[in-house]
Amino acid sequence: MGRGKIVIRRIDNSTNRQVTFSKRRNGLLKKAKELSILCDAEIGLIIFSSTGKLHDFASTSMKSIIERYNKVKEEHYNLMNPASEIKVWQREAENLRQQLQYLEESHRKLLGEELAGLNIRDLQNLENQLETSLKGVRLKKEQTLTTQINDLNQKGNTIHQENMELYKKMNIIVKENEELLKKVYGPGSTSEENRVPHNTHKINNGYSFIPINLELSQPQKQTNGAPKDAMNLGPMPSYPAILLNDSDGLQILWFTMCQQMDGHPVH
Repeated sequence: MGRGKIVIRRIDNSTNRQVTFSKRRNGLLKKAKELSILCDAEIGLIIFSSTGKLHDFASTSMKSIIERYNKVKEEHYNLMNPASEIKVWQREAENLRQQLQYLEESHRKLLGEELAGLNIRDLQNLENQLETSLKGVRLKKEQTLTTQINDLNQKGNTIHQENMELYKKMNIIVKENEELLKKVYGPGSTSEENRVPHNTHKINNGYSFIPINLELSQPQKQTNGAPKDAMNLGPMPSYPAILLNDSDGLQILWFTMCQQMDGHPVH
């Protein structure tokens, strides 16, 4: 047979009242502790007995819990009361105005203005602040200069490496031109005019060329004699040639032939 329903009212018997308080107090503290652990809740419990004895429990700190409670309660009250919210913003604006005024005065003092009301100690503190600021500025300046110097050194090394690579490529091109000249003139040619100079020139279309003096060989005399109606062209001139390097790395010999006709060159 289960227990009957307990009527919730004050217990007249002081002994029974004290026993009931002790039991339910322990149960309430136990439940509060379990709730804070299981649900990660911040709980603060304060109990005063009929005799004035204090019993409390706090999951973190009773002081921080009470401060948090008062802050939340005040915010809730301000939201419900527009007039009080206006007062809060007015106080905040006044605080910001005072801070701005203080910063402006400090700035003028750092600039050497409005120093009449300062005593020796204030002036010494101001001097220390200026020296500290100056040290910070100089340190930042040195760091910036060091960084710029390092960057310039790296760029210089990169440019030097690129120049070395270009020099190697130029030597390769010179060797290829020498091989080409050997194929054109034959391996036994030692004429100074047929040698490739080591300096190249740049033209507007991006090709590099090396002047090459090519000469057409004279035709062999025929034993039967030349025909009577043969034209006398005179000595064969030498025609300059330009070695072009296109974008695909191919080399092209471009012969420019000029002939004087009627006083006007024809290309």
